[in-house]
Amino acid sequence: MMRVDLIRHGQTAGNREKRYVGSTDEPLTGQARREAADLHLVRPDLLVVSPMRRCRETAGILYPGMSQLVIDDLRECSFGKFEYKNWQELTDDPDYQAWIDSGGMIGFPGGESRDVFIRRSLRGFRAAVSKAERSGVQRLAVVAHGGTIMAVLSVLGRPERDYFDWQCRNLAGWTAVLQDGFLCRTESYGST
Repeated sequence: MMRVDLIRHGQTAGNREKRYVGSTDEPLTGQARREAADLHLVRPDLLVVSPMRRCRETAGILYPGMSQLVIDDLRECSFGKFEYKNWQELTDDPDYQAWIDSGGMIGFPGGESRDVFIRRSLRGFRAAVSKAERSGVQRLAVVAHGGTIMAVLSVLGRPERDYFDWQCRNLAGWTAVLQDGFLCRTESYGST
């Protein structure tokens, strides 16, 4: 059985300001770097990351000296015209209100729909698992985005939960055992 840690990257300035941070490739804050350095996580056999700077920086601090397997499909959702805006800036936007009214089910204007994002995230996660299985890995760590983690666990997490029930704060996440293609006995660590 393979153990899997899904870890959300450390906080960025956009996260602190509650912005939709998808394709904006910003670094961690100084505070996030210090907080990550204070964490002592079990070292994995394979470290997989999103290509975004915030994930690669977080992984480098959490697991110094480890090589990182970058998987493009693990990047955050494409927020389209909402990119790097927060709810206050979008309050009067009719597209934003339509998205809110849909419960987040319609696609972001110029970006991805939840279904497309979930499929892409699953493809990336399954590529990581396939590589880990071929290499005989016993512990896999994936450093990615809050949305990516929610997408993967909304389909593969056990016990089953709603998409938004898998949210976690920065530098927190979930650990599970991969069993028959599902992430079983999923437990949170950090403050989710």
